[in-house]
Amino acid sequence: MSILFKGRAQGASDRKIGFSQALVMFFISHIRQALGSLGELWRQPAASLMTIGVLGLSITLPSTLYILVKNTEKISAGWEQASEISLFLTESTNAGSAQQLITRIKTWPEVDSVTYIPADDALKEFQHMSGLGDAVAYLESNPLPDVVLVAPTQKHSTPDAAARLLEKLKDEREVDVGKLDIEWLERLYAVLNIARELVTLIGGLLFISVVLIIGNTIRLNILNKRDEILVMKLVGATDAFIHRPFLYTGFWYGLLGGLIAWFAVILILWWMDSSIQAFAAMYQKEFNITGLTGTALLTMLGLSVGLGLIGSLISVQRHVSEIEPQ
Repeated sequence: MSILFKGRAQGASDRKIGFSQALVMFFISHIRQALGSLGELWRQPAASLMTIGVLGLSITLPSTLYILVKNTEKISAGWEQASEISLFLTESTNAGSAQQLITRIKTWPEVDSVTYIPADDALKEFQHMSGLGDAVAYLESNPLPDVVLVAPTQKHSTPDAAARLLEKLKDEREVDVGKLDIEWLERLYAVLNIARELVTLIGGLLFISVVLIIGNTIRLNILNKRDEILVMKLVGATDAFIHRPFLYTGFWYGLLGGLIAWFAVILILWWMDSSIQAFAAMYQKEFNITGLTGTALLTMLGLSVGLGLIGSLISVQRHVSEIEPQ
């Protein structure tokens, strides 16, 4: 207890405050300090806008890259065929045996769909696509076997899981040769993994820089209010009471920075939409970017507010404790 309030301590202890009144006073105190910290930002618009802009732009880049990576599979709608397994059946396999094989395979939990292509249909398709119609007509017999196309489920479409499914399918007695383009599938997943790791790395570095910038900004605010903090400690203010305005400042930095990041992501994706549509049209596909949902907004705001609070908390815990009256 400060010496200034020592004489009043006995009289104050005789008056008890109810729980509801204490709860109301607690919320009123928080609201006043939150609005007061927001007013501090308003009174220093240039410095506040610079800090908020840095925070918003730092969140914009990894957020945009994350949304683009999530939409990559939609841009290349045919990529899921990379894990499709082709089974070439033996010459002794008739249509009945092929149907029995298809029935068995469909019951496997790793398989999503099965397509049967008879040898005659395969020859007609080859004749149409190759342009060798006259030459194919001179063949004495159909050299192509019956083919079964097996599409694994999404869970089993990774390179390792698809390879294990291929080995399992080869053990079936009707199967002569099984084929899976593992190299293409591995390249596909390698590119996606690199993109995800790049987003994580860039996001981590930018988030650390945001925490450092906000921490340094709060440190300067603490130094500018050194005399005020000394007076508050002399009259008996608690550390929590002194910390709250600075923590609310970090909260406002994070909230406003998250809103700037949200609008910046919308603007960037709108700017890129024409180029993405032109790219999709080359593959005769229609594509609309997804990911700008309410959940994404809440995630960005929560992330930015969290970074603001972490930076302010680190600075407050270190620098306010160093200010003590002699």
